[in-house]
Amino acid sequence: QVQLVESGGGLAQPGGSLRLSCAASGFTFSTYAMSWARQAPGKGLEWVSGIRSDGSDTFYADSVKGRFTISRDNAKNTVYLQMNSLKPEDTAVYYCHARVGLYDYWGQGTQVTVSS
Repeated sequence: QVQLVESGGGLAQPGGSLRLSCAASGFTFSTYAMSWARQAPGKGLEWVSGIRSDGSDTFYADSVKGRFTISRDNAKNTVYLQMNSLKPEDTAVYYCHARVGLYDYWGQGTQVTVSS
């Protein structure tokens, strides 16, 4: 079955960096686009970034453009989110997402907290 497992969250200072990883299994990873979304405390789910199946195109929410970079390694079935110049408003649970066939799949999430 499809599984998405995020890792790499934690506590960072404002201006700091974190790198999130999402290990995928149960589907042909290299043929599907992947994305990241986040949910801040008391707020709804916000799409953050997406990447095409071959990595040829990437997409970002305006709130993270220029600070976050999405990438993937199809040999490792893993998608990454490099987060630089972190701000307190980036504090959220970050989720990895894949739409496989008719279904949406989400990981369990990884907490990112940006605070001094």
